[in-house]
Amino acid sequence: MKDRPKILLPDDRYFDPDPRQKEIAQHLYAMVADLPLVCPHGHVDPRMFADPDYSFGSPTELLLIPDHYVFRMLYSQGIPLEKLGIPRLDGGPVEQDYRKIWQIFAENFYLFRGTPTGMWLTHELQAVFGIEDKLTGQSAQGIYDQIAAQLESPQFRPRKLFDQFNIEVLCTTDAATDPLDHHRAIRESGWGGRILPTFRPDAVVNIDTAGWRVNIAALSEITGIEVASYRAFIQALEDRRAYFQSMGATATDHAALTAYTEELSEQEAEAIFQRALRGEATAEEATRFTGHMLMESARMSIEDGLVMQFHPGSYRNHSPLIFERFGPDKGCDIPIQTEFTRSLRPLLNKYGHDTRLTLILFTLDETTYSRELAPLAGHYPAVKLGPPWWFHDSLNGMIRYFEQITETAGLYNTVGFNDDTRAFPSIPARHDLWRRVASNWIAGLVVRGIVDMEDSEEMIVDTAYRLAKRAYKFD
Repeated sequence: MKDRPKILLPDDRYFDPDPRQKEIAQHLYAMVADLPLVCPHGHVDPRMFADPDYSFGSPTELLLIPDHYVFRMLYSQGIPLEKLGIPRLDGGPVEQDYRKIWQIFAENFYLFRGTPTGMWLTHELQAVFGIEDKLTGQSAQGIYDQIAAQLESPQFRPRKLFDQFNIEVLCTTDAATDPLDHHRAIRESGWGGRILPTFRPDAVVNIDTAGWRVNIAALSEITGIEVASYRAFIQALEDRRAYFQSMGATATDHAALTAYTEELSEQEAEAIFQRALRGEATAEEATRFTGHMLMESARMSIEDGLVMQFHPGSYRNHSPLIFERFGPDKGCDIPIQTEFTRSLRPLLNKYGHDTRLTLILFTLDETTYSRELAPLAGHYPAVKLGPPWWFHDSLNGMIRYFEQITETAGLYNTVGFNDDTRAFPSIPARHDLWRRVASNWIAGLVVRGIVDMEDSEEMIVDTAYRLAKRAYKFD
């Protein structure tokens, strides 16, 4: 019987073929390969760490159903989400046999060749689960059995993996109205893992959010403040930010369609807020209110010290069919062209020179790296650049990032790496890719005589570890 093909993960993967650059890259990578992982931004469910006996379930439930990076690719090839076990909002029938779903996944795993998802999953299968065979239709059920057996082991509980992965700190993303019960349970359990919440107010700040008035009612309930006016709204947000800080939060997280900012008078903000409560606010008013609240959030960050993350430019739920049938976060958020220079000027004119503010900007529009974002970060003390994100969290995306931003912003106006994932077991693979790409990029600077070896060794430790700790105030 012919041997099944094996996973290939060469030690020098992602490094330049030039012998001198590769040698330096390998040296730099060896310096950081085993450093602790700092995970300042992501979407891992804190519930899995609150329960010491939490189980990931089946391989399909762990690696496929929650991961829109995976099922969006399969959907793009004409495979219905129902066949992949993705739950429908109307409770309609979807495939319940996890082995059948896994078989479909394995037979189509070739679709991920050359993609970051393929790189992460291949690394994850071998390094986390000890799988040696390539995932194919032929090997599918055997690999399923291997993973399933390990997931039943006490060593594959989230807390154990957290320690095995050498994670120093991991931040979740939590709605402003979240009571943070799971975070409280983690703290009270006595377990030493550092899991911190992040304040995400979009659902109450963006007045065009579906169910906004329901969210405002929830904000009233959790704060004990009747949010019937703009001033009460601000008071409730400040109350929740203080609570998040008491639970260890060091950052906030904000999304908007565009980077538009504008300062409204309190009277204007009140008038728009009241129209929103009546369901009468226009799309233009929603844009203006969101822009104003970004400025208010910057003001709050200056006062309470929370780092402010902002990532505009995603057209959410681009496909009404998928959104109405399956809900949000199902792989059909699409980037739009984004403008920062004019849009952020009101905010930066008022707060950008204040060193108490850390404003970390992310983009899905790579054309803004060298044209707008690097020049902004290279001037305003408050501005830092987040890493290549979402669609660009990839081998090529990272290379483009380093090439486009460094000359103008410098390395030290960036904040290192974050994995931005819901897929907890993929975290080591994502950080490993970043550390390898960064090592190779810095090695290229050495080869070309731009930096010396001493500087390069400082740069790689900063890029892999220290920049994120410093920016997110984890020290």
